[in-house]
Amino acid sequence: MSSPRAPSSPITATIVDFSRVDESSNVDGKPPQSTIETEQGTLHLQPLRNKGSKNLRALVTFVPRASTFDRENSASSSDPFRGFFTLFWVSVFLLSVRTYVTSFETSGYPLSLSFATLISKDAKVLLISDVVLVSVTALVVPFMTLVHKGWIRYYWTGVVIQHIYQSLFLGCAVAWTFNRRWPWVQSGFFTLHSLTMLMKIHSYCSVNGHLSCQNMVHAGALKTLRHRCQDSSIGGWDKAHAVALRCREEKALALRTKGFADWSHLTRDSGGDSTDGTPPLTSTRATLETSGLRQRLISVQAVNMAYASSAPSRYPVEDELDETRHILTHHPDPNISELADILTDLQVELTSPSGNGNKQSIRWPQNITLWNFIDYQLIPTLVYEMQYPRTDRLRPLYLLEKTVATFGTFTLLYTVTEHYIIPLTPNGEQPLLRSIIDLILPFMLCYLLLFYIIFECICNGFAELSFFADREFYEDWWNATSWDEYARRWNKPVHNFLLRHVYASTISAFGLSKSMATFVTFLLSALAHELVMAVVTQKIRLYLFLLQMVQIPLIALGRLPSIRQNKTMGNIVFWLGLLTGFPLLCVAYCAY
Repeated sequence: MSSPRAPSSPITATIVDFSRVDESSNVDGKPPQSTIETEQGTLHLQPLRNKGSKNLRALVTFVPRASTFDRENSASSSDPFRGFFTLFWVSVFLLSVRTYVTSFETSGYPLSLSFATLISKDAKVLLISDVVLVSVTALVVPFMTLVHKGWIRYYWTGVVIQHIYQSLFLGCAVAWTFNRRWPWVQSGFFTLHSLTMLMKIHSYCSVNGHLSCQNMVHAGALKTLRHRCQDSSIGGWDKAHAVALRCREEKALALRTKGFADWSHLTRDSGGDSTDGTPPLTSTRATLETSGLRQRLISVQAVNMAYASSAPSRYPVEDELDETRHILTHHPDPNISELADILTDLQVELTSPSGNGNKQSIRWPQNITLWNFIDYQLIPTLVYEMQYPRTDRLRPLYLLEKTVATFGTFTLLYTVTEHYIIPLTPNGEQPLLRSIIDLILPFMLCYLLLFYIIFECICNGFAELSFFADREFYEDWWNATSWDEYARRWNKPVHNFLLRHVYASTISAFGLSKSMATFVTFLLSALAHELVMAVVTQKIRLYLFLLQMVQIPLIALGRLPSIRQNKTMGNIVFWLGLLTGFPLLCVAYCAY
């Protein structure tokens, strides 16, 4: 469908103009490093979390990114294989024109409306049902309000209530679908949308429930810290602050003195004649061009000194002088400094980062509002955050482009399904191999078109409406050499959800090993896929479930060194499996 991304060019030595550093997003007392304009473009930098942090939310991060097929993606627009993407669409269009001509010559109509009649059946009830489905999800807002006010403890009363609600939500949706006896298109859509809403509910409640507990811990730690400061040896809260402030100023003076000494050493080595410890511009440029190691050292120190000179009340980039940390972390008493460290870590977790399109950060529970939840529902992600990276404007032409692309691609999808799949629906009388040969290409074409509609058109359209800046809904899954690569790349929203709320959560909560957590993740995913097939086909066969679980030994096999080294062969095996999988499932569920 498209060629792989163009490889990134190596970063060349660039003299960063620190006067252009975006200070609007700096709220943490560090040098303003959120965005830096360079000759290669804008660098988006995010603060790194402590290596010892147990915050599972750090597993999934959101940063401004463009989708692979976006025309404004510089990597895709310079891809040497981009012409094959154009060739794909031209070929599909010509195939559709030929189909319309053939159909008109035989029946007098370019397209039959039999499939359209099937799709539109009970459309009004389906629309009302979907509106009710989405509206019911808003019940989690008053639920989390009760948790915030302390009327319900999330662990474990709230967890039990949450899972009872989720079970009822999914059970009612499935029962309603069975009761309506919808055709497979409506049944599949409503079931998939129900699962999507279920994942959003779970992420919203889990994240906010966890933060409610962290907020209680924060309040308790602050109370303990205040009590500890009342000790006669400390002298009270105000005196403890004064002592800690004096200690921080002493550390800052020592580090600043050390920094200027380092600068003098660097300028002497580079032939500079500065006497005040400030590196001459010409010598610094020469050093940057001749020494990669010295480039990194000077660049880091240049940020520190430029920042210190422009904001004398702030200090160099050192963890112990980070002004976002509680002032009492500098207190000489280890008990007080450790408690202040805990408070700082909790405060960071309870506060969303600013920048990336957000004017200011918010602290939990400021996000427990109906508008915040509606905004989360519009954003095409299944992982909840208090704030996401945002764009600064809505592009009407871009939105129009995605809307036209959605309907245009759906027309192509309708044509392929109407003319090349429905007439060849398998039955028990036709040989299995013949059915697979007849359906292998139409199914693959439908899969590619459906993938494009969902992840490039619909997801990008809603992202544009909600000003969501992270558009990486998929990666180059077509280059996958194993099934685990494919699982990680082709559907990033679901992958991120499973990574945070299934894989990492089972390891953290139940102490499972990584291999066992992987098994549980695949098991849950396989059960969800089989549920969709059971609702659509009105029968339980477990064919898809078994194929999903077979991926586990295949993944282990693909990690063998002899197989991993031959990436071309791995990619061929992947494509053969994907090509045969769809028609094989169709034959299995329709004929047997």
